[in-house]
Amino acid sequence: MDTITYRIKRFDGTKEWFQQYTFPYEKNKTLLWGLIKIRDEQDPTLNFTSACRHAICGSCGVRVNGNAVLACKTSLDELLEVYQTSVLTVEPLSNFPVVRDLVVDWDPKLERMKEVRPWLIVDEKKDCTRGFSQSEEEFHKISNPTDCILCGCCTSECTQHTTNSQGFYEPFIFTKSYRFTVDSRDGAPAQHLTPALEKGGLWKCVRCMQCITKCPKGVRPADHISGLRQESMNMGYTRNKGARHAYAFYDDVKNSGRLNEMTLPIKTEGFFNTLHRLPFALRLLKKGKINPLHIPKPVPGIEGVRKIYRLVRKGEAK
Repeated sequence: MDTITYRIKRFDGTKEWFQQYTFPYEKNKTLLWGLIKIRDEQDPTLNFTSACRHAICGSCGVRVNGNAVLACKTSLDELLEVYQTSVLTVEPLSNFPVVRDLVVDWDPKLERMKEVRPWLIVDEKKDCTRGFSQSEEEFHKISNPTDCILCGCCTSECTQHTTNSQGFYEPFIFTKSYRFTVDSRDGAPAQHLTPALEKGGLWKCVRCMQCITKCPKGVRPADHISGLRQESMNMGYTRNKGARHAYAFYDDVKNSGRLNEMTLPIKTEGFFNTLHRLPFALRLLKKGKINPLHIPKPVPGIEGVRKIYRLVRKGEAK
């Protein structure tokens, strides 16, 4: 391969267009290297952001062929092997306002992140004898979320945020919320968690896992969302659809080893709130998909399932 082409999405504040740049191919280079080469040698008007070039600052997030990546960490050789083409389409991150070309506006996201108070709230009850030292177990709880560098790749690819940006937090905000909610040194964990529950749509995550697979630092926002859900129930936030659904699911599997799909919606939403689903239920009934008279019997080996439950509960109690 002699040359490589970047097909870059441009934006000047009013109109959008794609512009192609072709330059000599070199081995062992990164996506960011190509962008810098274009700006320095072909088009000084090309706008993008970068700083550290070592996957530390998170400023060079872009999309390549529809996938969010960190430009300084992404190998050109690997991209060419994966996509089997010498033409790479480079666009700004999705779900961000675009300022110019590949530059996106972070200000609205950072303002929203402030809602979860992403800083330690001092526990005034601590005294000088223990201070704020942490055990190894306590440290490991916050180790993964602390690795977040705010690159925006998770937000760009989150399917729930794409369809419901106002009702669902950016995944990195959940990560920040979790990081301080479970920090043993924090004195007000509910102040970090409650906004994620009441404003952020904590129970709306559909577990598409894009936030995990696209993160260049191995951070796991979907797992942090699950952790926040558990923490919210531990704090007593159980009068919501998400918590009721989790408890109904838990009880069904414990009692019979399978879900009771007739009662699950009622337990989750309540009887009257489920009535609007009646036409859908009637269609399922007509097609033989559900049987309102069916009562699930315990599956073979149900005692093994219940033993697992007991062991888990015993472990949680320690």
